[in-house]
Amino acid sequence: MIMGMTTFTLVHVALSLIGILTGIIVMFGMFGAERMNGMTALFLTTTVLTSVTGFLLPAHKLLPSHILGILSLIVLAIAIFARYGKHLSGGWSRTYAVMAVIALYFNVFVLVAQLFMKVPSINALAPTQTEPPFKIAQGVVLLLFVVFAIVAGRKFRSDLFRAA
Repeated sequence: MIMGMTTFTLVHVALSLIGILTGIIVMFGMFGAERMNGMTALFLTTTVLTSVTGFLLPAHKLLPSHILGILSLIVLAIAIFARYGKHLSGGWSRTYAVMAVIALYFNVFVLVAQLFMKVPSINALAPTQTEPPFKIAQGVVLLLFVVFAIVAGRKFRSDLFRAA
């Protein structure tokens, strides 16, 4: 065990953090109509693997994290189809941008929840995740990602792509 985590859990967390970091880079690239092909592939791959490995973590019943994982995989399937199946043609570039931002949001949502669960000073603010600090934090994250999805959807259009 490393830092109280099994190797598998550590891999899951590492994939998640790589997905979040690369997703943020890709998202800001979308704001400038940049394709960022390699970084995008890394973002999509690690984000899919994060969702898949999440189903393999120990659980005795269906949890909200499983439902979020299912939603994430659906959103990622649409994003991947738009990006690689439809090659971002026409409205598919906008579909890809919005779906990719939603997938990133799901991972950041889980990150915030995990921070509230695992970091003692943050956990003290909302130990059951029903208290106002948790709801406010998640509300702010949601609002930011709604704005990010709108901006990405408007800026990442196939007719505006810059060479990358």
